[in-house]
Amino acid sequence: MTAVYIDADACPVKEEAERVATRHGVRMYLVANGGLRPPRNPLVELVVVPDGPDVADMWIADRAGPGDVVVTGDIPLAAKCVAAGARVLRHNGDAFTPANIGQQLAMRDLMTDLRAADPFRQGGGKGFTKADRSRFLEALERELRAAQR
Repeated sequence: MTAVYIDADACPVKEEAERVATRHGVRMYLVANGGLRPPRNPLVELVVVPDGPDVADMWIADRAGPGDVVVTGDIPLAAKCVAAGARVLRHNGDAFTPANIGQQLAMRDLMTDLRAADPFRQGGGKGFTKADRSRFLEALERELRAAQR
């Protein structure tokens, strides 16, 4: 049965994901280290994992598989979920796929190395926009339909 897993600690599209999952009658798991209000929606379960590096990621990776949709910005988690057969989306609607996940991991590693080599290199990217939110909604709708087939 299809489920939506949200890497929820820093996810800007939790409410949007809940609306789409509810419309499809799909169970959704918000996985976080804490600090989130328990949802009122009976289809949404808050999973609070212990503090620690990547504990939420491991919880999701252990459960996500074919027919599921994962929402995360964490590239190593995305790689594990793609390998397990899940459909994976970034918060802006971009999909992680078997065809692009290797390149995404390589770029992440390259940027980590560049930041380590230049302590004055400023991180950060562009801000999250309404267009990103809209693309996410369209992508999640499309991925849920495909996952339920």
